[in-house]
Amino acid sequence: MDSSEAVDLETVVDSGRLGPSQYLIISICALVAMIDGFDTQCVAFVAPEIASSWHVEPSQFGPVFGAGLLGGMMGAMALGLAGDRFGRKPVLMFSVALFAICSLLTPFATSISNLAALRFVTGLGLGGALPTAISLTSEYTPTRLRATVVALMFCGFPLGAVIGGFAMAKLLPMLGWTSAFYAGGVIPLLFLPLVAIWVPESIRFLALKGDSLAITSILDRMKLGKKWDVKLTVETPAPLFSLFARGTALGTILLWITFFFSLMLSYFLLNWIPMLARQEGHSVEEAVVAVAVINLGAIIGCLTLGQLAERYGQATVIGAGYGLGAFAIVAIGYVGTSSALLLIFSVLAGILTIGAQMCTVALCAGFYDTRLRATGVGWTMGMGRIGAILGPVLGGVLIGAGFTAPTFFFIAGLTSLGAAATVFAMGWLVLRGRLSSTQKSDLRGQIDALEGLSG
Repeated sequence: MDSSEAVDLETVVDSGRLGPSQYLIISICALVAMIDGFDTQCVAFVAPEIASSWHVEPSQFGPVFGAGLLGGMMGAMALGLAGDRFGRKPVLMFSVALFAICSLLTPFATSISNLAALRFVTGLGLGGALPTAISLTSEYTPTRLRATVVALMFCGFPLGAVIGGFAMAKLLPMLGWTSAFYAGGVIPLLFLPLVAIWVPESIRFLALKGDSLAITSILDRMKLGKKWDVKLTVETPAPLFSLFARGTALGTILLWITFFFSLMLSYFLLNWIPMLARQEGHSVEEAVVAVAVINLGAIIGCLTLGQLAERYGQATVIGAGYGLGAFAIVAIGYVGTSSALLLIFSVLAGILTIGAQMCTVALCAGFYDTRLRATGVGWTMGMGRIGAILGPVLGGVLIGAGFTAPTFFFIAGLTSLGAAATVFAMGWLVLRGRLSSTQKSDLRGQIDALEGLSG
């Protein structure tokens, strides 16, 4: 192509292979996801110890968990808009700094209401950091590798919870619950200079602002600047109501319901398993490790189910994951004081249900075309966060009402079955219908071509 021609951003990035600069960007974004994962799960790790120290009932932690997730939902929406106006990089740095500072302030909380308020503000930062990191990773990755690279980068979130869980299992008995929040604050603050120095601004944002000099510098770093004119064309996103146009409305509704059930289930489990395990007689180390292995299972499940989905179809494999995971979740309620069974069924629940949830992101991204993808994925995850808020609060209500562990996990299992039902419906009613219409369109095109030749 002539170097004087302006090209779209996708063509520029797709023209090259992943180079050292892109690997560095992706690695830093994965580290942001790991820190985000640890800080998100931090309060669940230490909730039993706080309850014991403050002499409060475990059921009172429902609003604490919900406040953090509400902050996460609002942070994702508000800081996402801010990223479009002010740039991805400053929003990412602000988000990391916000949740780091709030984490450092958390040990000074003296009541449940103080703790809930701090978790809400912490959630604002956590909610803004992860979507921004995912967006930057996606932008600097060629299309042919994007699904795999983004999935691996997104695995940093549960990996952070895994590493944090095993670390806290050792540190909590020695240093107390405040150590978790000090670590959750100091580590991201030390990490901020890496973001400032090595993470570039979004090329899409710079192109919209007309900053050709900055674009040239970034493309030169990726060894792409010599090939293309820096005057990039940037596709305008489709409006929100396009999600409910003909051919996408039913799929959008089913995806929203799936994410609602799925995130409700995830945070239902991740926030309350430590508390319930302690009530059943497990040690603090065993309770924290149980959450860690769920997240470890999520990583294994994401990679395994993702490979199976390529062979047998996304809806079939993801739906089966949710369905089979329901039985593993119910089984957690019957483990009693057995540490081995607690870990076995926890890791199975992580592999099948949370692994399926991570694969559902790819299903969602694949359902929408390019102009709708960012809007479709963003709003689907936003609807899911409503379930994420309600899950921990519902858990607190159930515990406060005196529900036993078997009943508690039976209800959680039903939620997983609900997610399975909507994914199967997505496969049968939407994806299959879309394929059929595509085949008809292709056939019509072939007939028209033959008629043209015969004419």
